[in-house]
Amino acid sequence: MKSPNRDLLVLLKDEFMSEHAIEREVERLNALLFNVESFDNICVAHEIIDLNKYRIFHDRKVILSALKEKELKPFVFLSNMN
Repeated sequence: MKSPNRDLLVLLKDEFMSEHAIEREVERLNALLFNVESFDNICVAHEIIDLNKYRIFHDRKVILSALKEKELKPFVFLSNMN
């Protein structure tokens, strides 16, 4: 697996974990985050609220185009549905 370019802060209760166990834990966290942060999962968990048109968009194409924009238009919001 390719080593991701991210900083993770991992807090452990067990201070006696070996270096190998800590590395394995970080690899598992990276694998989990890689799957969660895919565009498909982001599109499922978010919606676009457009107050200019009084509409809520759940369409994958609309969400992806909004994510790719540098700035959203005024009164257009990206909302997490959780």
